[in-house]
Amino acid sequence: MNPVFKFLLRLASSPRIDMQEDYQWVRKMQKLFSSAPSARYRILDEKIYSINKDHEIPVRIFYPKQKKHPEPILYIHGGGWVTGDIDYYTRACVNIADHLGRVVYSVDYRLAPENPFPAGLEDVYRVAEVLLTPLEGEQEEDWIIMGDSAGGNLAAVVSLLFKKRQKRMPKKQVLIYPVTYWDHTENSPFESIKTNGYDYGMTIKKIQGFMELYSPDLSERKTALISPLMAEDLTEQPETLVLTAEYDPLRDEGEAYGKALRKAGNIVNIHRVLNSVHGFINYPTFTEPVEETLKVMDDFLIR
Repeated sequence: MNPVFKFLLRLASSPRIDMQEDYQWVRKMQKLFSSAPSARYRILDEKIYSINKDHEIPVRIFYPKQKKHPEPILYIHGGGWVTGDIDYYTRACVNIADHLGRVVYSVDYRLAPENPFPAGLEDVYRVAEVLLTPLEGEQEEDWIIMGDSAGGNLAAVVSLLFKKRQKRMPKKQVLIYPVTYWDHTENSPFESIKTNGYDYGMTIKKIQGFMELYSPDLSERKTALISPLMAEDLTEQPETLVLTAEYDPLRDEGEAYGKALRKAGNIVNIHRVLNSVHGFINYPTFTEPVEETLKVMDDFLIR
Protein backbone atom coordinates (compact mmCIF):
# COMPACT_ATOMS: atom_id res chain seq x y z
CA MET A 1 0.00 0.00 0.00
CA ASN A 2 1.18 3.53 -0.81
CA PRO A 3 2.91 4.89 2.34
CA VAL A 4 1.30 8.34 2.03
CA PHE A 5 -2.16 6.79 1.63
CA LYS A 6 -1.51 4.52 4.61
CA PHE A 7 -0.49 7.55 6.70
CA LEU A 8 -3.74 9.35 5.75
CA LEU A 9 -5.73 6.26 6.67
CA ARG A 10 -4.11 6.21 10.10
CA LEU A 11 -5.10 9.83 10.60
CA ALA A 12 -8.69 8.92 9.65
CA SER A 13 -8.53 6.07 12.18
CA SER A 14 -8.11 8.44 15.11
CA PRO A 15 -9.57 6.94 18.30
CA ARG A 16 -10.86 10.43 19.11
CA ILE A 17 -13.57 10.00 16.45
CA ASP A 18 -16.72 8.73 18.16
CA MET A 19 -19.55 8.13 15.71
CA GLN A 20 -22.21 8.39 18.40
CA GLU A 21 -21.05 11.94 19.10
CA ASP A 22 -19.53 12.97 15.75
CA TYR A 23 -21.96 11.62 13.14
CA GLN A 24 -23.39 15.09 12.44
CA TRP A 25 -19.87 16.40 11.80
CA VAL A 26 -19.27 13.50 9.38
CA ARG A 27 -22.49 14.38 7.54
CA LYS A 28 -21.37 18.00 7.23
CA MET A 29 -18.01 16.90 5.81
CA GLN A 30 -19.77 14.68 3.28
CA LYS A 31 -22.00 17.59 2.26
CA LEU A 32 -18.87 19.70 1.78
CA PHE A 33 -17.46 17.13 -0.63
CA SER A 34 -20.80 16.56 -2.37
CA SER A 35 -21.59 19.01 -5.14
CA ALA A 36 -24.94 19.42 -6.81
CA PRO A 37 -25.32 16.99 -9.72
CA SER A 38 -23.56 18.40 -12.75
CA ALA A 39 -25.54 19.27 -15.86
CA ARG A 40 -23.39 16.77 -17.74
CA TYR A 41 -24.89 13.94 -15.72
CA ARG A 42 -28.00 12.30 -17.13
CA ILE A 43 -30.22 12.11 -14.04
CA LEU A 44 -33.83 12.38 -13.02
CA ASP A 45 -35.02 12.96 -9.45
CA GLU A 46 -38.24 11.19 -8.46
CA LYS A 47 -40.02 10.25 -5.23
CA ILE A 48 -41.92 7.20 -4.03
CA TYR A 49 -44.48 7.40 -1.24
CA SER A 50 -43.94 5.27 1.85
CA ILE A 51 -46.42 2.45 2.40
CA ASN A 52 -48.56 4.56 4.77
CA LYS A 53 -48.00 7.74 2.71
CA ASP A 54 -46.59 9.68 5.67
CA HIS A 55 -43.35 10.61 3.87
CA GLU A 56 -41.71 10.57 0.45
CA ILE A 57 -38.59 8.54 -0.38
CA PRO A 58 -36.30 10.32 -2.87
CA VAL A 59 -34.98 8.21 -5.75
CA ARG A 60 -32.38 9.50 -8.21
CA ILE A 61 -32.24 7.81 -11.61
CA PHE A 62 -28.89 7.77 -13.45
CA TYR A 63 -28.88 7.16 -17.19
CA PRO A 64 -25.68 5.80 -18.77
CA LYS A 65 -23.89 7.47 -21.66
CA GLN A 66 -24.69 4.35 -23.66
CA LYS A 67 -27.27 1.87 -22.48
CA LYS A 68 -26.01 -1.63 -23.24
CA HIS A 69 -28.18 -3.85 -21.05
CA PRO A 70 -31.89 -3.77 -20.19
CA GLU A 71 -31.69 -4.87 -16.53
CA PRO A 72 -31.65 -1.79 -14.27
CA ILE A 73 -29.85 -1.55 -10.93
CA LEU A 74 -31.34 -0.51 -7.60
CA TYR A 75 -28.40 0.96 -5.66
CA ILE A 76 -28.44 1.33 -1.86
CA HIS A 77 -25.73 3.60 -0.49
CA GLY A 78 -23.52 2.92 2.51
CA GLY A 79 -22.68 5.11 5.48
CA GLY A 80 -23.44 2.89 8.46
CA TRP A 81 -27.20 3.59 8.21
CA VAL A 82 -26.26 7.00 9.70
CA THR A 83 -24.39 8.99 7.02
CA GLY A 84 -24.38 9.11 3.21
CA ASP A 85 -27.07 10.24 0.76
CA ILE A 86 -27.76 10.31 -2.98
CA ASP A 87 -25.65 13.44 -3.43
CA TYR A 88 -22.58 11.93 -1.78
CA TYR A 89 -22.99 8.78 -3.89
CA THR A 90 -23.69 10.55 -7.17
CA ARG A 91 -20.19 10.00 -8.54
CA ALA A 92 -20.26 6.31 -7.63
CA CYS A 93 -23.66 5.84 -9.29
CA VAL A 94 -22.59 7.73 -12.42
CA ASN A 95 -19.51 5.51 -12.68
CA ILE A 96 -21.58 2.35 -12.26
CA ALA A 97 -24.20 3.47 -14.78
CA ASP A 98 -21.68 4.51 -17.43
CA HIS A 99 -19.29 1.58 -17.09
CA LEU A 100 -21.96 -1.11 -16.83
CA GLY A 101 -24.25 0.48 -19.44
CA ARG A 102 -27.29 0.22 -17.16
CA VAL A 103 -29.82 2.58 -15.65
CA VAL A 104 -29.19 3.00 -11.90
CA TYR A 105 -31.82 3.94 -9.32
CA SER A 106 -30.35 5.30 -6.07
CA VAL A 107 -32.61 5.41 -3.00
CA ASP A 108 -32.26 8.08 -0.28
CA TYR A 109 -33.57 6.17 2.73
CA ARG A 110 -34.09 7.65 6.20
CA LEU A 111 -31.04 7.66 8.48
CA ALA A 112 -30.46 6.83 12.14
CA PRO A 113 -30.35 7.94 14.88
CA GLU A 114 -33.21 10.29 14.00
CA ASN A 115 -34.89 7.35 12.27
CA PRO A 116 -33.50 4.14 13.78
CA PHE A 117 -34.14 0.58 12.63
CA PRO A 118 -36.35 -0.39 10.90
CA ALA A 119 -36.99 2.99 9.20
CA GLY A 120 -34.19 2.78 6.63
CA LEU A 121 -34.97 -0.84 5.85
CA GLU A 122 -38.66 -0.02 5.40
CA ASP A 123 -37.81 2.74 2.91
CA VAL A 124 -35.50 0.52 0.87
CA TYR A 125 -37.97 -2.36 0.93
CA ARG A 126 -40.78 -0.04 -0.22
CA VAL A 127 -38.76 1.31 -3.15
CA ALA A 128 -37.64 -2.20 -4.14
CA GLU A 129 -41.22 -3.48 -3.97
CA VAL A 130 -42.54 -0.65 -6.14
CA LEU A 131 -39.79 -0.93 -8.74
CA LEU A 132 -39.76 -4.72 -8.96
CA THR A 133 -43.54 -5.11 -9.13
CA PRO A 134 -44.86 -4.40 -12.65
CA LEU A 135 -48.09 -2.49 -13.04
CA GLU A 136 -51.04 -4.34 -14.47
CA GLY A 137 -50.44 -4.91 -18.17
CA GLU A 138 -46.71 -4.14 -17.94
CA GLN A 139 -44.07 -6.72 -18.81
CA GLU A 140 -42.01 -8.06 -15.92
CA GLU A 141 -38.50 -6.62 -15.78
CA ASP A 142 -35.38 -8.26 -14.35
CA TRP A 143 -33.66 -6.14 -11.69
CA ILE A 144 -30.27 -6.12 -10.00
CA ILE A 145 -30.05 -5.03 -6.36
CA MET A 146 -26.71 -3.59 -5.28
CA GLY A 147 -25.32 -1.86 -2.21
CA ASP A 148 -22.13 -1.09 -0.34
CA SER A 149 -21.40 -1.49 3.38
CA ALA A 150 -24.67 -0.75 5.26
CA GLY A 151 -26.28 -0.56 1.81
CA GLY A 152 -24.99 -4.06 1.06
CA ASN A 153 -26.55 -5.14 4.33
CA LEU A 154 -29.89 -3.60 3.34
CA ALA A 155 -29.73 -5.21 -0.11
CA ALA A 156 -29.13 -8.64 1.43
CA VAL A 157 -31.96 -8.19 3.96
CA VAL A 158 -34.41 -7.01 1.27
CA SER A 159 -33.67 -10.16 -0.74
CA LEU A 160 -34.29 -12.29 2.36
CA LEU A 161 -37.59 -10.50 3.00
CA PHE A 162 -38.69 -10.80 -0.64
CA LYS A 163 -38.19 -14.56 -0.48
CA LYS A 164 -39.97 -14.83 2.88
CA ARG A 165 -42.92 -12.76 1.67
CA GLN A 166 -43.04 -14.50 -1.72
CA LYS A 167 -42.28 -11.36 -3.72
CA ARG A 168 -40.69 -11.33 -7.14
CA MET A 169 -36.96 -11.60 -6.52
CA PRO A 170 -34.12 -9.55 -8.01
CA LYS A 171 -32.36 -11.46 -10.76
CA LYS A 172 -28.96 -10.85 -9.16
CA GLN A 173 -27.51 -9.06 -6.16
CA VAL A 174 -24.12 -7.37 -5.73
CA LEU A 175 -22.97 -6.87 -2.14
CA ILE A 176 -19.94 -4.58 -1.78
CA TYR A 177 -18.09 -5.07 1.54
CA PRO A 178 -21.45 -5.67 3.29
CA VAL A 179 -22.15 -5.64 7.03
CA THR A 180 -23.52 -9.11 7.79
CA TYR A 181 -22.85 -9.72 11.50
CA TRP A 182 -23.68 -8.00 14.79
CA ASP A 183 -20.40 -8.06 16.74
CA HIS A 184 -17.50 -5.75 15.77
CA THR A 185 -15.55 -5.91 19.00
CA GLU A 186 -12.47 -7.98 19.83
CA ASN A 187 -14.90 -10.81 20.62
CA SER A 188 -15.88 -11.13 16.95
CA PRO A 189 -15.22 -14.55 15.40
CA PHE A 190 -13.77 -12.88 12.29
CA GLU A 191 -10.02 -12.38 12.04
CA SER A 192 -10.24 -9.27 9.83
CA ILE A 193 -11.94 -7.41 12.69
CA LYS A 194 -8.73 -7.82 14.70
CA THR A 195 -6.16 -7.36 11.92
CA ASN A 196 -7.87 -4.51 10.02
CA GLY A 197 -9.90 -2.85 12.74
CA TYR A 198 -7.61 0.00 13.79
CA ASP A 199 -5.42 1.52 11.05
CA TYR A 200 -7.39 1.56 7.77
CA GLY A 201 -9.90 4.38 8.11
CA MET A 202 -12.97 2.32 8.95
CA THR A 203 -12.28 1.12 12.49
CA ILE A 204 -14.22 -1.35 14.59
CA LYS A 205 -15.02 1.48 16.99
CA LYS A 206 -16.75 3.35 14.16
CA ILE A 207 -18.61 0.26 12.96
CA GLN A 208 -19.82 -0.56 16.46
CA GLY A 209 -20.91 3.06 16.91
CA PHE A 210 -22.88 2.97 13.67
CA MET A 211 -24.63 -0.23 14.67
CA GLU A 212 -25.59 1.13 18.09
CA LEU A 213 -27.02 4.27 16.49
CA TYR A 214 -28.97 2.16 13.99
CA SER A 215 -30.30 -0.14 16.71
CA PRO A 216 -29.52 0.45 20.40
CA ASP A 217 -31.06 -2.94 21.21
CA LEU A 218 -28.40 -5.69 21.11
CA SER A 219 -30.98 -8.47 20.82
CA GLU A 220 -32.41 -6.70 17.77
CA ARG A 221 -28.95 -6.44 16.18
CA LYS A 222 -28.58 -10.22 16.47
CA THR A 223 -31.61 -10.86 14.23
CA ALA A 224 -31.42 -11.55 10.51
CA LEU A 225 -33.02 -8.17 9.75
CA ILE A 226 -29.76 -6.51 10.84
CA SER A 227 -27.33 -9.44 10.70
CA PRO A 228 -28.21 -11.57 7.66
CA LEU A 229 -25.58 -14.14 8.67
CA MET A 230 -27.97 -15.03 11.51
CA ALA A 231 -30.73 -16.02 9.06
CA GLU A 232 -31.99 -19.57 9.50
CA ASP A 233 -32.98 -19.92 5.85
CA LEU A 234 -30.68 -18.64 3.07
CA THR A 235 -32.14 -20.75 0.28
CA GLU A 236 -33.54 -19.38 -3.01
CA GLN A 237 -31.58 -16.14 -2.98
CA PRO A 238 -30.57 -14.23 -6.12
CA GLU A 239 -27.34 -15.14 -7.84
CA THR A 240 -24.84 -13.16 -5.78
CA LEU A 241 -21.54 -11.35 -6.17
CA VAL A 242 -19.79 -10.47 -2.89
CA LEU A 243 -16.97 -7.95 -3.22
CA THR A 244 -14.64 -7.37 -0.28
CA ALA A 245 -11.59 -5.19 0.40
CA GLU A 246 -8.31 -6.72 1.59
CA TYR A 247 -7.76 -4.26 4.45
CA ASP A 248 -11.39 -3.93 5.55
CA PRO A 249 -12.55 -5.02 9.03
CA LEU A 250 -15.74 -6.29 7.35
CA ARG A 251 -13.85 -8.47 4.85
CA ASP A 252 -14.29 -11.82 6.57
CA GLU A 253 -17.96 -11.45 7.54
CA GLY A 254 -18.81 -10.42 3.97
CA GLU A 255 -17.02 -13.47 2.59
CA ALA A 256 -18.64 -15.65 5.27
CA TYR A 257 -22.06 -14.51 4.06
CA GLY A 258 -21.16 -15.46 0.50
CA LYS A 259 -20.04 -18.90 1.68
CA ALA A 260 -23.23 -19.34 3.71
CA LEU A 261 -25.32 -18.46 0.65
CA ARG A 262 -23.34 -20.96 -1.41
CA LYS A 263 -23.77 -23.67 1.23
CA ALA A 264 -27.53 -23.05 1.07
CA GLY A 265 -27.51 -23.89 -2.64
CA ASN A 266 -27.21 -20.45 -4.22
CA ILE A 267 -24.86 -19.42 -7.03
CA VAL A 268 -22.26 -17.11 -5.47
CA ASN A 269 -19.08 -15.39 -6.63
CA ILE A 270 -16.75 -14.01 -3.94
CA HIS A 271 -14.08 -11.57 -5.07
CA ARG A 272 -11.55 -9.91 -2.77
CA VAL A 273 -10.08 -6.66 -4.12
CA LEU A 274 -6.46 -6.69 -3.05
CA ASN A 275 -4.60 -3.64 -1.74
CA SER A 276 -7.90 -1.87 -1.03
CA VAL A 277 -9.80 -0.51 1.98
CA HIS A 278 -13.40 0.02 2.99
CA GLY A 279 -15.19 2.71 0.99
CA PHE A 280 -13.31 2.39 -2.30
CA ILE A 281 -16.50 2.44 -4.39
CA ASN A 282 -16.46 6.23 -3.96
CA TYR A 283 -12.99 6.59 -5.47
CA PRO A 284 -12.47 7.98 -9.01
CA THR A 285 -12.78 5.47 -11.83
CA PHE A 286 -9.06 5.62 -12.71
CA THR A 287 -8.09 4.05 -9.36
CA GLU A 288 -7.21 0.37 -9.50
CA PRO A 289 -9.81 -0.90 -6.98
CA VAL A 290 -12.67 0.81 -8.86
CA GLU A 291 -11.44 -0.31 -12.28
CA GLU A 292 -11.15 -3.90 -11.05
CA THR A 293 -14.53 -3.80 -9.31
CA LEU A 294 -16.41 -2.43 -12.33
CA LYS A 295 -14.90 -5.12 -14.54
CA VAL A 296 -15.79 -7.90 -12.08
CA MET A 297 -19.34 -6.52 -11.80
CA ASP A 298 -19.75 -6.34 -15.57
CA ASP A 299 -18.49 -9.89 -16.08
CA PHE A 300 -20.86 -11.15 -13.37
CA LEU A 301 -23.92 -9.31 -14.65
CA ILE A 302 -23.62 -10.17 -18.34
CA ARG A 303 -23.08 -13.89 -18.01
